[in-house]
Amino acid sequence: MRTWGVSVLPNYRLYRLDGAGNITNAEWLSADDDSHAAEIARGSNSQTNVEVWDRDRLVARIKPDGKGS
Repeated sequence: MRTWGVSVLPNYRLYRLDGAGNITNAEWLSADDDSHAAEIARGSNSQTNVEVWDRDRLVARIKPDGKGS
């Protein structure tokens, strides 16, 4: 995405979920694209399931073992 000659990375949200699927924590991610955002989430070493969202679009669900889409 380009804005007035300045390169801007898309912003994603990473949500950490408890065992019931409720959000326990959220943080912003800056990534080049969906696969980069999912890679960052896998590297977060979360002990819980996480989801990566781009606005209202689910990008990836990652399990604590790093597996997921």
